[in-house]
Amino acid sequence: MHNNKWISYAALVLVAAIWGANFGVSRSAMETFDPVLFAFLRFGGAVPFFFLILWIKEGSIGVPLRDMLALAAIGLVGITGLEIAVMYSIKYTTLANASLLNVAPWPIFAALFAPLFVKEKFTRRLAVGGVVAMIGVSFVILGGSEGLSLSSDHMVGNLLAFGVSIVGALYNLACMPLMSRYSPLRVSTWSIMFGTLFMLPITIGTWDEVDWSGLSSGHYTAIAYNVLISTVFAFVAWNGGMHKVGAARANFFRYVVPVSAVVAGYLFFDEQVTGMQLAGTAFMAAGLAYIGMEKQSKQD
Repeated sequence: MHNNKWISYAALVLVAAIWGANFGVSRSAMETFDPVLFAFLRFGGAVPFFFLILWIKEGSIGVPLRDMLALAAIGLVGITGLEIAVMYSIKYTTLANASLLNVAPWPIFAALFAPLFVKEKFTRRLAVGGVVAMIGVSFVILGGSEGLSLSSDHMVGNLLAFGVSIVGALYNLACMPLMSRYSPLRVSTWSIMFGTLFMLPITIGTWDEVDWSGLSSGHYTAIAYNVLISTVFAFVAWNGGMHKVGAARANFFRYVVPVSAVVAGYLFFDEQVTGMQLAGTAFMAAGLAYIGMEKQSKQD
């Protein structure tokens, strides 16, 4: 059991690193694709793989009608709405603002709202480790070249980014009761399928803007990474890890996302890493390790 816990934590760190690296992978693709269209290609391309894996692993793909309505609502809010809000928060504010307001409060809201959805306690260790990790991730984001901008021009984007952290936390938690009846894979498959369907009408008019015959191997690589690694593998691994260690604990591992984005920027875009960012990474790692060492009760 002890080893399984650390495997789950390792999976959460890996997924967060994948999502962080995806900022770099997607950056060039956004010059060619409309942001919502690119999100649709990502999730739409992943849907057949999800259903195929579900059928191979579990021998069936169905869900009762009563739960299908809940999954449709989760898909609408957690995939369609959330992804579009993320895109436009990045468009209307700085990347530093978006990262800080999106990533930093998310786990706090997940921990605070968790008792409403699942039997999880907000422990002192979770609070202390979470605060230390949040300070660390704030250093990572604010230590970058952009820093924090409080300009009124960014207010809409700032509010969207902050809203993403609240809605995202609620989305994660809303999945948990369903995971007591179905596997994380089945919940992911159906919520993403519905989320993709609701996204389709929003892409009307953007398909003709793409020169499909002129796409390079780099574009196809970015799409493949988003579909197979950043969505299919990542969602299954994240929901599986969250199911094992609890939503409150799992969401603090989202703090690895901006650190991974900084590393990707350094490796692929020659962006500089500052001492403040290195110190923030150490703080964040210490906070997450402190959370990870907590003994879980059986009800978790």
